[in-house]
Amino acid sequence: MENGTLLDLNNVEVVYSEVILVLRGVSLQVLTGASVTVLGANGAGKSTLLKAISGLLKTELGKVTTGSIEFEGYRIDRLAPEVIVKRGIVQVAQGRQILEHLTAEENLRLGAYILGRRRELKRDLDTVYGYFPKLRDLRHHTSGYLSGGEQQMLVIGRALMARPKLMLLDEPSLGLAPNLVKHMFDALYKINQEGTSILLVEQNAKAALSYAQYGYVMENGRIVLDGPTAKLTENEDIQEFYLGLSNLGHRKSYRAVKHYARRKRWL
Repeated sequence: MENGTLLDLNNVEVVYSEVILVLRGVSLQVLTGASVTVLGANGAGKSTLLKAISGLLKTELGKVTTGSIEFEGYRIDRLAPEVIVKRGIVQVAQGRQILEHLTAEENLRLGAYILGRRRELKRDLDTVYGYFPKLRDLRHHTSGYLSGGEQQMLVIGRALMARPKLMLLDEPSLGLAPNLVKHMFDALYKINQEGTSILLVEQNAKAALSYAQYGYVMENGRIVLDGPTAKLTENEDIQEFYLGLSNLGHRKSYRAVKHYARRKRWL
């Protein structure tokens, strides 16, 4: 991994509809070639963070009001989403947003559309099929009839067709069976090892911390903790509130840790 900073968020605030403050001074970095995860409960601001980077805030009446977002040293928070894609950032949104009436391969080909026609299209398809061999068998199947796990492979593959330098993933394990989650993270690991940087938003803390190299924890629109994932995994608060482990190593119910909101240890 190179030591250069690929993505740099500096004190970013995001407001929706001119009045709703969602991100509150977020600073975050992704180094070239790195895999980074952002953990947090529902409503912490994780999806908003990704949309601020990819430019999709504008579709939801949101905007960056303070701070800056830089990619490869150039400011991007004022750019249109399609320009950001061409720069090398592709987001895999939550919810497996596919074109259901198209075949799997037609969906994949759409991922390359923004880059124009390329002689390398077949090679890129073969690359995706290398990561997800099942998609090759399903390439002529109507996408709407694929299983949830197959559709998740498809949207990740479609993002890869745009040849991203940085891939943003929003809750990719949501609704998947444990064996499919492992298969997906194994593929993401290989994708990262072969040169694509990854910023992953996840509620499956165990899987995310096992996969990523560096992590951030978000609470109420703020970064409250960050560090190498090996160090975060050993953190008492991470173990208790995200991995469901007490000091004795026993799993605890979320009802039993409601005192967390009162402790505010990280804030």
